[in-house]
Amino acid sequence: MAEHRYIVLEGPIGVGKTSLCHLLEKEFSGRLILEEVEENPFLTEFYRDRQRMALQTQLFFLLARYRQQQEIIQPSLFGQATISDYLFAKDRIFAYLNLDDNELALYNQIYELLEPTVPKPDLVIYLQASTDVLMQRIHMRGKEYEKEISRDYINDLNEAYNHFFFNYTETPLLVINTTEIDFVSSRKDLIDLVQRIREMKKGTHYYIPMASR
Repeated sequence: MAEHRYIVLEGPIGVGKTSLCHLLEKEFSGRLILEEVEENPFLTEFYRDRQRMALQTQLFFLLARYRQQQEIIQPSLFGQATISDYLFAKDRIFAYLNLDDNELALYNQIYELLEPTVPKPDLVIYLQASTDVLMQRIHMRGKEYEKEISRDYINDLNEAYNHFFFNYTETPLLVINTTEIDFVSSRKDLIDLVQRIREMKKGTHYYIPMASR
């Protein structure tokens, strides 16, 4: 685990980031940093009226994520592995998807002031799934503020994530299509994934479950 002290899991809403984070926290005896999504007071209204609430929602997330990122670099915590369910840079995916040109210009000014002091992860794990699977998982978890999410929005978000990570080169990247994988119920796949994480070095790699090899 020496190479990967800070591991980030990413992917669109409903893909299973948080569930896998909890599993990896135990496997690596690490500490967990989870995005405080439900703390955003604008989120429910955002899903009802994206155009009107986009800027408030986005700036709240940006500043909340920044505050959490500053906790990661506390010297007293350097010796412990950190597992997180979001990448700070992904904030721009939502900004470009939801903000108009004037709002985006303001957002980018703030983002560019904050981003240089944010720590870079040692490894990013990108979780993919089809839009239909994402909608099923969102429905199954039954969060109140997600009831207004449209399929079109999730599809646009899914495409934006794929485009972002297709061009992503800042850190080692492990891509996993979770459409047919459930790490919660498949202990063998989880153990195999942990081994792949430990072996990850530079570049982009794709995880193939043991049963599919």
